[in-house]
Amino acid sequence: MNVTATAVFILFFLGVTVLGFFAARWRKGDLAHLEEWGLGGRRFGTIVTWFLLGGDLYTAYTFVAVPALVFGAGATGFFALPYTILIYPFAFVVFPKLWAVAKRHQYVTSADFVSARYGSRMLGLAIAVTGIVATMPYIALQLVGIEVVIGALGFDTTGFVGDLPLIIAFAILAAYTYTSGLRAPAMIAVVKDILIYITIIVAIIVIPAQMGGFGHIFGAVPPAKLLLKSPDATSLNGYSAYATLAVGSALALFLYPHSVTAILSSSSGNTIRRNMAMLPAYSLVLGLLALLGYMALASGVKDMPEFAPYFKAFGPNFAVPALFLHFFPSWFVGVAFAAIGIGALVPAAIMSIAAANLYTRNIHKEFINRNMNHEQETNIAKLVSLIVKVGAVAFILGLPLTYAIQLQLLGGIWIIQTLPAIVLGLYTRMLDYRGLLIGWAAGIATGTWMAISLQLKGSIFTIHLFGMAIPGYAAVWSLIVNLVVAIVVSALVHVVGMQKGADRTRPEDYLDVVEG
Repeated sequence: MNVTATAVFILFFLGVTVLGFFAARWRKGDLAHLEEWGLGGRRFGTIVTWFLLGGDLYTAYTFVAVPALVFGAGATGFFALPYTILIYPFAFVVFPKLWAVAKRHQYVTSADFVSARYGSRMLGLAIAVTGIVATMPYIALQLVGIEVVIGALGFDTTGFVGDLPLIIAFAILAAYTYTSGLRAPAMIAVVKDILIYITIIVAIIVIPAQMGGFGHIFGAVPPAKLLLKSPDATSLNGYSAYATLAVGSALALFLYPHSVTAILSSSSGNTIRRNMAMLPAYSLVLGLLALLGYMALASGVKDMPEFAPYFKAFGPNFAVPALFLHFFPSWFVGVAFAAIGIGALVPAAIMSIAAANLYTRNIHKEFINRNMNHEQETNIAKLVSLIVKVGAVAFILGLPLTYAIQLQLLGGIWIIQTLPAIVLGLYTRMLDYRGLLIGWAAGIATGTWMAISLQLKGSIFTIHLFGMAIPGYAAVWSLIVNLVVAIVVSALVHVVGMQKGADRTRPEDYLDVVEG
């Protein structure tokens, strides 16, 4: 066991645990009200929202998986850069509108908005269930970051004793989330993001200096991993896959319940706009982070005997921990691993709160008990957030890691099917709820079929048009099917003259004029 690194790791972990419980007293509100517990009272300003969104979107799995993808697959792994740049102009325009409507009507989830906009509880249910199901493997994947770090510190990660640190970490997370709600991850996100910035800046200076500079690093990377495979007469090869991965991932990112929760916790539409202008700072960090994959390749850590058992256990996911263990003293390894570990707790907390909000508002309140008061509503959400965390831990302990990754691939394909109802609903009522429901089902079915046909080993599905093979992200192909079906069915409903669902929102709701 690396005693020094473990001591530093535990010290930071204890510090954020104290912060998590203290957060209940921060910006005090009535935590028996779901808006206060699940959305922080919608009072987070520009700085807190920036840290919260950064902690929410740039997770421990990102920290581990993006360099691992570059390490294993090469240039394709850099699709994460354009997608995190594409998303912000889109979100700048779209999500202040959602915030404005949600603020006026006290909506807590995107499914609240969809249900009211189209006058359809069933469409709201479809959005809620999709959000919960897509979020579960995402939470489980955060545990991967902690598991890799625990293994890298020298602990045995097999058997019940090996699982114990993971269980303890999530028990503590569950306790302070239950007590403090969204305030806990918002406060801890500040610590997490500062640690990640320090870690990346130091790594990007120290490692290349010890390896002879970036010229040497790029020179040592196999040429096939430096560039995408060029198109030819019969196939677009890596280009269309790269482009659709970037576009599809960008469209899906802010549809996840945890992203919507962070957005709706903002104090104003302008807070959201300012954040969309500032968040590309994280994209810079992400680019530097991706370069760690090339550094791991060039340094040859995979072939070092001391790391062989870890690469056998964790695969490419061990690339970043191996780099830090090889190039840095133990105390800084503890800091870096704390950044990854805390980077798992923040998004896992927000995700569990978001899933609990969806269940409470759009399943329990709509279909089980419509007469809940605020306190009952919050108690249900707290209980569900605990169940979600327990489910995620059971998921990762009971199933092989590959299942979590494969289900997360499906999660991205599924969550993008909510785009027509949520995003287009902010601009038009031309699509009917029956068309959106059937389109959603068609998109889910198509995307799932594509992923299963790939044996859940990837998300790039090749379609053939006019003699040309076009590989692309299955989420994009299935979204196109969803939109086509939704438009055709909505047109048929209009032609037949069937009655539309009642819109419980008003045109003026969509004008973001609420001060703050």
